Amino acid sequence: MENDRDKKPARKPPVKRAPAKKPEPKAHEGERVAKVMARAGLCSRRDAESWIAQGRVAVNGQVLTSAAKNVTDQDQVTVDGKPLSSRERTRLFLFHKPRGLVTTDRDPEGRATVFDFIAEKNPHLPRLMSVGRLDINTEGLLLLTNDGGLARVLELPSTGWLRRYRARANGATDQTKLDTLAKGVTIDGVDYAGVEARLDRVQGANVWISLGLREGKNREVKRLLEFLGLATNRLIRLSYGPFQLGELPEGAVEEVRTRVLADQLGVTLAEQAGVDLDGPVIDRTPEPEPRPLRERTGPRPKRTPAENAESKPRSGTEKPHPRKHVSALRDERAKAEKGPRRRIESAATEDRRGRKVVVERVSVATRGPERGAEAHDSRNARRFKAEREMSEGRFDQPGRARKSGGGKDRFSGETGAAKFFRREPGGKGPRSGGASKPGGAPRSGGASKSGKPPPRKPRGK
Repeated sequence: MENDRDKKPARKPPVKRAPAKKPEPKAHEGERVAKVMARAGLCSRRDAESWIAQGRVAVNGQVLTSAAKNVTDQDQVTVDGKPLSSRERTRLFLFHKPRGLVTTDRDPEGRATVFDFIAEKNPHLPRLMSVGRLDINTEGLLLLTNDGGLARVLELPSTGWLRRYRARANGATDQTKLDTLAKGVTIDGVDYAGVEARLDRVQGANVWISLGLREGKNREVKRLLEFLGLATNRLIRLSYGPFQLGELPEGAVEEVRTRVLADQLGVTLAEQAGVDLDGPVIDRTPEPEPRPLRERTGPRPKRTPAENAESKPRSGTEKPHPRKHVSALRDERAKAEKGPRRRIESAATEDRRGRKVVVERVSVATRGPERGAEAHDSRNARRFKAEREMSEGRFDQPGRARKSGGGKDRFSGETGAAKFFRREPGGKGPRSGGASKPGGAPRSGGASKSGKPPPRKPRGK
């Protein structure tokens, strides 16, 4: 007999496989058109659905009547006849929320919102949405993003990002009571996961407590402290995951760099959120308003060459404006100081050791008699005045007022010229020149016999 081991098993006939079919496009391929509009920063999803119902949105030229429509990158979406802008790069911002702001797009009670505050202070930022929410009286760090997918992923408790708070509460407690929150508690049928709580310090009737939680349910911190018999009167969020509040001023917005955002998200969270870190950034800086044109009511007034030179813009090739004269600069300085014009006189003198020293004398400059002011009270002025009056046939002694038109002294009745040329007893010279020299000749500076002043000698001789 043959051994059963030597027998070979019979071969099964090959199974014929049907050729693989090409995968048909799924009906849910792409994204909802409302979501695409929201990611483009045009409006929220709720507003997009309202616009679609109003017939303002069209896909590939066909007006939509329902928001239940998926679109891909090959589809062309238009809003009010204008093509939808391309999707912007995913961006994340840190915002130090002050107290008194509501974290919502619209408040039915008319209270100030976070987004209105940011839009007023930072008009160049895109349309943003918050990652989670903070109560109206809660302050601190609030994450903002322009990508709804990223906001949704960061809000999920499964993400496991730790959120740290610092609370001030009225009441008394100790670390033992706070440690009971680490195992989790149930309040009014709601289960709360474990919370890290540490007592920082006691300040009068208040206590400061640091807390760390990962779920972030509605009013979670306040309800946990109420469970311990504490009334929260101040709450500050210090961090959200890897992002810290730090020294960010209250009301300020700071953008997280794209490289930092990619490192903190990692590959898993980035794929879940569907972020786009390579897209463009749209410049939303508002353009300056044009200056209104002034209506000309009449002919343009003529301008002096100096005004034209000042108003004409200077370039590198043009010659500089001519320098102003010293007298013009002094006049401008006097007008600016709103005081009388000053005259600066320079002279040289010697000190005790015989060294020459240059000194300047500043005096108030008065106008001459031809301008309606009193003459300069100086020796040369008096001399020139006497010579001018003698040449005109009239002369008055200094210090005596004369009558208009008469030229007579109001004290003695004789003219000034007669008094000047009247010789004193003893054969002396004229009074104005003092005693004459021996021989009867008048001293220098007096008048000659003809009544005319002697010729002036040139200076320097």
